[in-house]
Amino acid sequence: MKVVFLCGGVGKRMFPITEDKFLLDFMGKTLLEHQMEMARDAGLKDFVIIGNSGNIDRIKKLAASVKGTKFEFTLQNQPLGIADALKSAAPLLNSEILVVNPNDVFDSSAYRMLLEAYKSQSASSYMLGYKVKQYFPGGYLAVNERGELTRIVEKPEPGTEPSDLVNILLHLHTDVHRLFEYIDIVQTTRDDVYECAMDGMARHAHKIKVVNYDGQWSPIKYPWHIFDIVNIFLDASERKIPDSASVSDRAVITGKVVMGENVRVLENAVIRGPVYIGPNCIIGNNALVREYSHIGAGCVVGFSTEIKGSYVGDNCWFHSSYIGDSIIGNNCSFGAGSVTANFRFDEKPVPVRYNELKINTERDHFGAIIGDNCKTGINSGILPGRRIGPNSIVGSHVCLEEDLPPDTIVTGGPRYHLTNNDIKIKKINKHEFEKRLGE
Repeated sequence: MKVVFLCGGVGKRMFPITEDKFLLDFMGKTLLEHQMEMARDAGLKDFVIIGNSGNIDRIKKLAASVKGTKFEFTLQNQPLGIADALKSAAPLLNSEILVVNPNDVFDSSAYRMLLEAYKSQSASSYMLGYKVKQYFPGGYLAVNERGELTRIVEKPEPGTEPSDLVNILLHLHTDVHRLFEYIDIVQTTRDDVYECAMDGMARHAHKIKVVNYDGQWSPIKYPWHIFDIVNIFLDASERKIPDSASVSDRAVITGKVVMGENVRVLENAVIRGPVYIGPNCIIGNNALVREYSHIGAGCVVGFSTEIKGSYVGDNCWFHSSYIGDSIIGNNCSFGAGSVTANFRFDEKPVPVRYNELKINTERDHFGAIIGDNCKTGINSGILPGRRIGPNSIVGSHVCLEEDLPPDTIVTGGPRYHLTNNDIKIKKINKHEFEKRLGE
């Protein structure tokens, strides 16, 4: 059986984060490395990786680090969906395949459950179904009383879902040639040829077993979903402070803190786990790193900086800054007094604008999304939910109210406007917030 990793797509909804989602780093390894190791540990050794011209070389280097496995590689020339990806790998696929979306995070029991169903039952295909408690913009599964797929409904309107089971893209097919036959006869104008093919197989009485999965699962569709992945990895980790780390006797480290090699923690710094701090980082004097922060390699969290619940890339520098619930790319620098605001005056969930649409993050605390190679000047502020494109600069004393395109510099000027404050905050909201601060 060959495991097929789908790495040829393009994550358009992740901007200004331009790295492929499966190449984002979590706990010192890319998400793809975590996925490959998990599949290997489940007993799967034969992998096919479908990449694109922009990522295939890096994928090959990563694959070389996963021992005890065999890899084959192919290119998907255009990001035309799952069916097109599989057809691009057709010469490498024989009979049984396991199709994996490496942008979804699940635990090792997912592989085990699917393989156990395959060994103990007789079906054309096997797939995971996950029960959701609220609407999720994905594929929904209708099943019969025997747990077999009857149809797939891709991204139905809220309230019209055929069930509460959503499709996790970990699918086992016992006959890839039969799958290709159904792919070839699909007629659709949407990017759902693969799902339509499986729907057609189900309608023509090819048994597709839906295996109910109730373990950890989190997909990455928008940048803020990175927080969910960080939580999963940190919750599953164990405290680790290597001998090469240098921690001042006057620093305070509590909870589950995972450090890379050669981290330095200076006097009066406070780190409250669960937290990950990558290799060669410096946590400066009086700095505070709070729960569920993930800091990449080579970062300097300088004097009096607070980082709260944020994902920070590699080689970022901070000085007397506040970084709240934000996602920051690589090689960014924050001047003294820089602030990413993470809470609205009206206490409503923070939206993020994509073109003309406002997407609700469903998070009442959410800061900025900042691309690679960005800088901020002293005493600058960024309002909640703003996106800053790569290679951009927020000038000194600027309060950034709108998204900033890539390769742009914004500077400040005297512009003050007075309006009436009509916001009324309920006391119960404040009491609930105070209670949460004490937790």
